[in-house]
Amino acid sequence: MRIVHTLSNIDSPYRRTLRVLLIGSGGNGSAVLFGLPYLHRALEAWGRPEGIDVTVMDGDAVSPTNCVRQPFGAADVGHNKATLLVNRVNLFHGLAWRSEECFFSKQNRNPGTGYDSTIDFVISCVDTRAARREIHEAFQSRSGPWRHIRYWLDIGNNASNGQFVLGQPLNDINHQSRTRLRTVTELFPSIMDTSQGEGPLPSCSAAEALERQEPFLNSVLAASALAMLTRLLRYGSLDHHGAFYNAEKARTVPIPIDPEVWEKQARWRRAAKAA
Repeated sequence: MRIVHTLSNIDSPYRRTLRVLLIGSGGNGSAVLFGLPYLHRALEAWGRPEGIDVTVMDGDAVSPTNCVRQPFGAADVGHNKATLLVNRVNLFHGLAWRSEECFFSKQNRNPGTGYDSTIDFVISCVDTRAARREIHEAFQSRSGPWRHIRYWLDIGNNASNGQFVLGQPLNDINHQSRTRLRTVTELFPSIMDTSQGEGPLPSCSAAEALERQEPFLNSVLAASALAMLTRLLRYGSLDHHGAFYNAEKARTVPIPIDPEVWEKQARWRRAAKAA
């Protein structure tokens, strides 16, 4: 049975700035980052003057082939992606968002955020199963430095398809509940199954980079994910918590909020493991 999700702790987050951590600033991450200032301004216009405060975490440097599908130029090669993009956003929009030149680790809390124990939204834009497993293990915990995450929005894709899923990690804030939004790794465990191997190595040419992924797929996924997030913050509820997108057929299929489907999936996985 499909249900409607209501924004978690709707009163307390609006009394302060909403804290957002963006993990990854490549194709999807950069598209998300460039959209977040408009969410910030929209919240201000809707009577929430604190808006959002964003930290971007990425230890990767710009390579020449990144300049094909990502918003980088020749002068950026060799420099950290997160710092480059955050500086541009801050200069253009007059903000004071931050970057952390490191990869996500479940052992270490981001030292530069200035956050207290809670992050309202983590948006992950990573491209390996190992990275998603690291995030999953960090967030699905009642102890440790990442136990106070309200929502986790994951965005991912392959050559011509992609998905985004908003979930509530089972942790010190989000307790076990039939209606808790399941995370991307709970719905699709294979997305963090490192035994299946990883995708191809980084492209060594512009043509190869475009062959491996449609050039505008990231923008579509980022805009759709942010539109969903904006509706949650504006109206306080959602009737879906993600979607699949197929670039070849220009088709988007929403992911409904349906605890019965979640329970069936969990039973199937248990049966498959026992077989």
